[in-house]
Amino acid sequence: MRDINADQNDLMNESMLSRNERNGQGGRHPSRLDAWISTLDHSLRTLAGVAPMSRPTPQATQPDEALTDAQRREAAALMRVNHVGEICAQALYRAQAMTTRDDELRQHLEHAAQEELDHLAWTAQRLQALNDRPSLLNPLWYAGAFAIGTVAGLVGDRVSLGFVVETERQVEAHLDSHLTRLPAGDHSSRAIVAQMMAEEVEHADAARARGAVELPAPVKGLMRLAAKVMTTTAHRV
Repeated sequence: MRDINADQNDLMNESMLSRNERNGQGGRHPSRLDAWISTLDHSLRTLAGVAPMSRPTPQATQPDEALTDAQRREAAALMRVNHVGEICAQALYRAQAMTTRDDELRQHLEHAAQEELDHLAWTAQRLQALNDRPSLLNPLWYAGAFAIGTVAGLVGDRVSLGFVVETERQVEAHLDSHLTRLPAGDHSSRAIVAQMMAEEVEHADAARARGAVELPAPVKGLMRLAAKVMTTTAHRV
């Protein structure tokens, strides 16, 4: 017969195991609160400019030419706009990843967000090299994009993916226009923008392959209008 002490030990062990499972030490899936805390931490790091890059900055095949002050200011303004775009991309992808209930889609969105995080670091680094600063309105851009991403994610995964496709399509066009507007001698900025554009196309293709729906024309128009306000403002502020 087991003695009383042995029975008490068994009860204590079972209680500790149950408590560990509730506290996340038993291999349980992260809760909604965990997701919110992780997203908040990531948001603060993004806005603080301490997001690490996982890949080196794309390098130009030839050295930069000397830029006039006007050319430097224009290159910096365009890279500031691109940096704001990556701030928004982080907010969108993180909000969509947080709202989906599909674990595989969440992993896909988080992977895309990591690539966009590299873009964010590249543009920040280039802004510094051009002796300029990020937009002063980054917290506003992030909050707005996060709200949009949350709504898109709550509507449904296919709509959320459709939002990714349309966003990346517009970003691709926007980056392509920058390649014509950047000073011809600013090879470093052009190398970064070219790499970013190629990866935005890949993100759109991946979302389309996962079943993205085509967004209604009025929604696309509103997205273009919002992007126009953001790019015009970020070019200066």
